[in-house]
Amino acid sequence: MYENFGGELTTAAPGGIANTGVAVLAQVVGHDQNSVAPPPPPATWGAYSKKSEESTGVIGMIDLLIKDLDKEMTEATTEEKDGQSDYEIMMKESAEKRVADSKSLADKQAAKADTEKSLADAGAEKKDTVGELFATLKYIQSLHTECDWLMKYFEVRKTARTGEIDSLVKAKAVLSGADYSLLQMNSRGFLHRPE
Repeated sequence: MYENFGGELTTAAPGGIANTGVAVLAQVVGHDQNSVAPPPPPATWGAYSKKSEESTGVIGMIDLLIKDLDKEMTEATTEEKDGQSDYEIMMKESAEKRVADSKSLADKQAAKADTEKSLADAGAEKKDTVGELFATLKYIQSLHTECDWLMKYFEVRKTARTGEIDSLVKAKAVLSGADYSLLQMNSRGFLHRPE
């Protein structure tokens, strides 16, 4: 991190006993002038100075991360509230739609039942009407047969009736005293029965 902010690592590796930086001190029994002075202490990091740029950079990065995290948490909270609101609206609309669909289904079932009842009534009425039609056609057929017979034998019956009327007029005249002795007595008419 120190190097990332532009610093250079210049510290030498520690020496001494097991590379700990502790030097071996030998105890000298006598002080003589010829003795060698101990070597100077190894080089260290130098004098203490406050490193404001590096610490502010790290703290600034942490502050920046905290701000980003706060922003993301605020966005997440807002999105959750919006999502919850949308969910509640959707559930309300779904409930209303279910109620409307249930009512529509009930109405359609009632209409279907009414239509089926009307169909059954119309079927029964058709059956009655067809029966009545057949009876009427049968009656018309019987009338037609009777009329055909009357038309076929109309002239014969007319002639027979005219002859019968004439016979009745003559019979009435005989009863009144008219003399028909010269008339033929054995004429046979159409309606006369053979003896």
